[in-house]
Amino acid sequence: MMGKNRFGIRSKIMIGYMFIIVCLTISFVLVNFQVTSMQKDRNYIIEHDFAVHNETNRIEKYVMDMESGQRGYLLTGILSYLEPYNLGESKWRESYSRLSQLTRDNIIQEQNLSSIKASIERWLQQSGGNSVSSMKNNVNNETYYDYNFLLGKQIIDDIRSQLDRFRSVEMGLTKQRAAHLDAQNQMLTKSLFVMLAIVLIFSIAASILISRSIVGTIKQVTRSIMNLSSSKRDRSKRIHVTINDEVRDLAEATNVLLENQEEMEWQQRKLTEVVHMLQGISDLETLGKSFISKAAELFDASFGLLYLRSSYEGKESMVKLASYAVMGGSEGIGVHHFQLGEGLVGQCAVEKRMFHLTKVPDSYITLASGLGTAKAQSVLIVPILHNKEVIAVMELASFDKFTPLQLELLEDILEVLGTIVHSVQTRVEVERLLKEYQIMTEELQTQQEELHMTNEQLEEQNRYAEVRSRELENIKASFEEHAIQLQQSSQYKSEFLANMSHELRTPLNSVLILSQMLQENKQGSLTKEEQEYARVIHSSGNDLLHLINDILDLSKVEAGKLDIHVCEMNVSELPDILRSQFAKVAEQQNLTFSIVRDAQVPDIFYTDEQRLSQIIKNLLSNAFKFTHKGSVQVNLGMCSEEQIREFLPLAKHKQVLAISVKDTGIGISPEKQQLIFEPFRQADGTTNRKYGGTGLGLSISRELARLLGGRVTMQSEEGVGSSFTLYVPSLEQAFNETESMQKEAAAATSPMISDFLLRDAYKKAADPAERNNFSGRKVLVVDDDVRNVFALSNAFEKEGILVSVAHNGQECLEIMKKDQDIDLILMDIMMPVMDGYEAMRMIRKDTRFEKVPIIALTAKAMKQDRDICLQAGASDYISKPLNLSQLLSLMRVWLTK
Repeated sequence: MMGKNRFGIRSKIMIGYMFIIVCLTISFVLVNFQVTSMQKDRNYIIEHDFAVHNETNRIEKYVMDMESGQRGYLLTGILSYLEPYNLGESKWRESYSRLSQLTRDNIIQEQNLSSIKASIERWLQQSGGNSVSSMKNNVNNETYYDYNFLLGKQIIDDIRSQLDRFRSVEMGLTKQRAAHLDAQNQMLTKSLFVMLAIVLIFSIAASILISRSIVGTIKQVTRSIMNLSSSKRDRSKRIHVTINDEVRDLAEATNVLLENQEEMEWQQRKLTEVVHMLQGISDLETLGKSFISKAAELFDASFGLLYLRSSYEGKESMVKLASYAVMGGSEGIGVHHFQLGEGLVGQCAVEKRMFHLTKVPDSYITLASGLGTAKAQSVLIVPILHNKEVIAVMELASFDKFTPLQLELLEDILEVLGTIVHSVQTRVEVERLLKEYQIMTEELQTQQEELHMTNEQLEEQNRYAEVRSRELENIKASFEEHAIQLQQSSQYKSEFLANMSHELRTPLNSVLILSQMLQENKQGSLTKEEQEYARVIHSSGNDLLHLINDILDLSKVEAGKLDIHVCEMNVSELPDILRSQFAKVAEQQNLTFSIVRDAQVPDIFYTDEQRLSQIIKNLLSNAFKFTHKGSVQVNLGMCSEEQIREFLPLAKHKQVLAISVKDTGIGISPEKQQLIFEPFRQADGTTNRKYGGTGLGLSISRELARLLGGRVTMQSEEGVGSSFTLYVPSLEQAFNETESMQKEAAAATSPMISDFLLRDAYKKAADPAERNNFSGRKVLVVDDDVRNVFALSNAFEKEGILVSVAHNGQECLEIMKKDQDIDLILMDIMMPVMDGYEAMRMIRKDTRFEKVPIIALTAKAMKQDRDICLQAGASDYISKPLNLSQLLSLMRVWLTK
């Protein structure tokens, strides 16, 4: 489309601009040259002519100075008058030399200057010098002086005349040079106007030519585009352009647009003809014949076949529906049916794409007429789709190749044809179904009577189903009521255990305190035997306390109310702790007790140290209980990744500590190995069993391990021994979160001492110097149990504490009104008249006692007791039975604070 000698609009515009730029550049160069020349002449006038005039004036000045100096000296005889004379005589030659240099290019001025020099020298020789020397020699000849004055004046007048002529000549030269500058300036102005006229003429001519070549074609394009929107439009006209530039590209693009528009209108017109032709056809055969004939006309085809998708001999196939220009009987040319994927027709139906064959073999198909036969040049096999499914396939053959315009028209027709074919198929199917419906209606009428009978039977069955439904609802209500009863039973059980804990711990509290005081025998009034009795009583009380704690722990676990407190556990101290607790037991039973710690076990491990120690103690207690000879061994190690995947799959990326307790005891038979983890169950559960215990240890250990995120496994062989292994993961993340929350809570609940600081205080009894800080301190014990009051009073009085006693909250308030110097209050919770909660609230309302430490005492030891006590106003909380050393440590902390 583009010629070799393409001269685009951009090139034209660039050449025009370049021409203007070149003209302006030439003008600038010429103007600059002329201005430079004029500047040079102007500088010459300024520098040369002014210098000539200046030097001429200086020579005249020097001559006048010499004359006046000579005259003054001759008249007065004073030597100071000779200074101008002497200066002028020495300077006029310098000015003459400079003036000679300035006028050396002008012969006339050189001659004039030589005459001036001769006149000055003659004056100096005849008048100036002689007069002065004669005066100095005291020659007194007035006639001589008069003569010299007259002669000198005449010469001076000549010098002035000569200098005036010299200046006049120089002034004339200056005017000539100025006139020459004026002529150059006029020439420059004329040149500028000429160059501007040339640039304007060429610029206007170039703009006219370029705009004419652009605007003319654009007008033609505009007219053609306007014709597109007019109702009476002529698409046959084309735009003709002789120039080879972008305007020609625009014209050719417009011509292509006109051709495309003409083709689109032709396609739309033909598509409309096809749609109108196929409207109203109600059977597939008529539709197929009509369409294949119209397709042959539109696409210049000499042969055509239309296949419809349907079932043939039980298989999905493409069955011939209609043909065009078929010869050879009713079947004619063409296969009657194709299975899907069979031949090009079947493959076209599978792949849903068009096959356009342009290199047809000679033996493929021959098209015939009355005049002869010839082979096809092009074959077209196209799918007809509806909802992306092939419902028909058309095959066309032609002497010529199918053009792109025909193929585009074919695509438009196929989009509509699929909907039309499907519509006709649907109409045929509806008619078929209508006929079947009529037949079925007749059959249904005959079956209605039978259904009537069946309905009566169904009604009977529905009545029976309703009865069964009501029974199921009753059963469901019974189950729900049973569930509520179970929940209430669990609640009653928890409350019962809490109350039993209180009832058991209250007398046990005084037993433990008094037995501990007797065992310590600080006054030395008991014999060793009596001390041993006290020790046995204290030990039995502790055993009873442990049993109560086990029952409560099991109750809390079952109720889901047992909390864990994650902290930093020093694993390196664990072996020493276990040895201190069980070494004596091993020695008494003549057993080997060893603890092995793997080097990979870290010194610090994050878990609930109390619960972990409780599990290990339970396992060791069982091991020593059921082992008569041999050994008990504790192994501390870390789990491998395989063990973690096997035993604790949820602890994927955590450290897992494995603590195993292995013994050489009696072992457990296989049938009883699962029973031992059930509460209150033992391998030997008879009343005359050899080994004692309640059977709670392993059950509690299993539940505590589960709370810690771990598990307990067992391997045992009867008569050989058992091995229990505790797998527990590190809870470092939970520790960090808890520690952060505790710090925030500690800051928010000031002035209460935070929980972890109190735990540290329990673990530390104070320096000996601090042990006597109870002396003289007033402590009010509020408890309705006289046994506890008796035990605590005796213990406190031995520490030097002044003890006051109240048996309920009301008495406590009355005592505090009378004695406002109470240093600390021990407040029992469950009391008659006014319980501890109400008493603490009343105390905190009084501003005088808002800072008095109150330690709450309770034997219920349930999960929520501590929070309720602190909310009621307690400074701290401790459960019964009391550990006297722990209680004194806690009191010391609060009294110190």
